[in-house]
Amino acid sequence: MKAKKWLSSVLVCGLLSMSMTPVYAKSTAKSTTDNAKYSIKFDTSDYTEKTATVDGKTIKYRAYEKLVYVKNPVDTKYEIMNVYIPEQYYEGKSIGDYNAKTAPIFMPNAVGGYMPAEPGSPGEDQNGDPNAALVALSKGYVVAEPGARGRTTQNDDGEYTGKAPAAIVDLKAAVRYLRYNDKTMPGDAEKIISNGTSAGGGLSALLGATGNNKEYEPYLKAIGAANERDDIYAVSAYAAITNLDHADMAYEWLYNGINTYKKLQFSDDTDYHNERTFVEGTLTDDQIKISNQLKALFPDYVNSLGLKASNGTPLTLNADGDGTFKNYVKSYVIKSAQTALDNGKDLSSLTWITIKNGKVTDIDFDKYIEYVGRMKTPSAFDGLDLGNAENELFGTSSTNTQHFTQFGLDNDTAGGTLADPAIIKMMNPMYYIGANKTTNAKYWRIRQGSEDNDGSIAVPALLTAKLENQGYDVDFAMPWGQGHGGDFDLDELFDWMDQVVEKTSYK
Repeated sequence: MKAKKWLSSVLVCGLLSMSMTPVYAKSTAKSTTDNAKYSIKFDTSDYTEKTATVDGKTIKYRAYEKLVYVKNPVDTKYEIMNVYIPEQYYEGKSIGDYNAKTAPIFMPNAVGGYMPAEPGSPGEDQNGDPNAALVALSKGYVVAEPGARGRTTQNDDGEYTGKAPAAIVDLKAAVRYLRYNDKTMPGDAEKIISNGTSAGGGLSALLGATGNNKEYEPYLKAIGAANERDDIYAVSAYAAITNLDHADMAYEWLYNGINTYKKLQFSDDTDYHNERTFVEGTLTDDQIKISNQLKALFPDYVNSLGLKASNGTPLTLNADGDGTFKNYVKSYVIKSAQTALDNGKDLSSLTWITIKNGKVTDIDFDKYIEYVGRMKTPSAFDGLDLGNAENELFGTSSTNTQHFTQFGLDNDTAGGTLADPAIIKMMNPMYYIGANKTTNAKYWRIRQGSEDNDGSIAVPALLTAKLENQGYDVDFAMPWGQGHGGDFDLDELFDWMDQVVEKTSYK
């Protein structure tokens, strides 16, 4: 069974590339200043019995839905969670190696484009296959699907309520809810595995990197999160849009010199299942200049990290962008091509790949990037005109958009301001891996398609190296021919999840 989630062409590429429209979600809840109080105790009796079929097998589960996971929610449309538990666990039965005590908790988020997200539910994906939540239930996982505020949410007073760091604060609060109710709920809150795609993948990684860090504590306290830990066991991140304060330079390091682009554009309404078109264009002279400047900044950032490959080689770049880090990134592309070749994929038409005796021995990296092609124009993330989705992410309660890089501010064309550096930091997992008094997830699965041009493959490569240098278990791969999307390899995902759960035995 292969369940697939076609996210790039349907939602996320458009969200992160389209011009922003003045349509905002309004809060349906009282603000925290109204002292609205909700119980965060899990009510075992308030559920609906449901059934579903996976691979011809009927599964029964209990659906606990729209659980408010904080005492003082800002927005009860989003700060809620759906929890799904196999019925067998209430009958004293096991599913495979799992039972009510030992079942891991699968925690996927539905965030795309850093927009607000309501909690998901088990069902079918866009292809009519079981989605990740339904597959998880069939394999004996407890499923917890939290919603989260996003960059466009507003309350009835017109204040923005979902700007950074609201989304990650909400996900942390959801983890705390699960741990607070661990003795009441089936499932093991010490085995929470997050999952997300694109911006949701970035938040999944951020959740895994920032466990128990005190910088988030004031925000968690304000919404009445449980007084519990918020670290998680493992992370699954697909096509993560992350490391935003360095994403522009990483993008131009990769695509500099490619002056044509093919951008996905949506029609004007907000139903992202409508007509989609690609707009082709050529960079202007000013955009080429910006690209050159951003590319020139990337080597200093890479070199400042002090990272090493697994063989101890320092990962660095020289001033023109070449070096051991580029070779490190290239090695993952070669591995991807080799896997595709081993699986019977015909790569003979790709003349930039060198194959000898069934082995991919080399690729022309520049030709590979030319083959993938540019999707975004400079600056890809921190728009100089404040016109990108991420500019909205870093707004304030009263200001819709802000810059989040010094380069963006220095080259501003819209009279913008710079977001609070402390908040910019709070949205980037790279700052927290190995940080003092922070609990990082031990196990990581990172997937970035070999043809994903929504971000730079340098970003997950840096994340992987940073994690491995800190001694964490990382499974990073670039599935061949895959664009920007996630949940496209659920069999492999759950095999990996089962394997990492086995690494900690139950007594």
